[in-house]
Amino acid sequence: MEVKYRAFYLSIKVINFIDFLSNKQSIRIICDQLIRSITSIGANIVEAKSSSSKREFLNYFQIALKSANEAKYWLALLDKLLSEKSKEINEFIKETNEISKIIGSSILTMKGKRSL
Repeated sequence: MEVKYRAFYLSIKVINFIDFLSNKQSIRIICDQLIRSITSIGANIVEAKSSSSKREFLNYFQIALKSANEAKYWLALLDKLLSEKSKEINEFIKETNEISKIIGSSILTMKGKRSL
């Protein structure tokens, strides 16, 4: 499946998951940040597809990677705070890691540094 679709469906799964979490203020704040970062991954990939130059395309992919890294941080926090939800959260972390690797590989290819 294309990375933009994986990012899209991950966003939907995370948002649906969040809708059933505790209404405590600390959890809400973390979840707000998580929604922003997780949805930013796919949004920036879509923006890259309509960019006008290779440099702009690369920039959007780099932003998507940063958003994925940020999302992993928020997911890790939730994992520690909501240990009873660890199984679901770890699935999200796993998928975010896989998406990050695809994006990172694409960035290296675009930069011409894929000779590892």
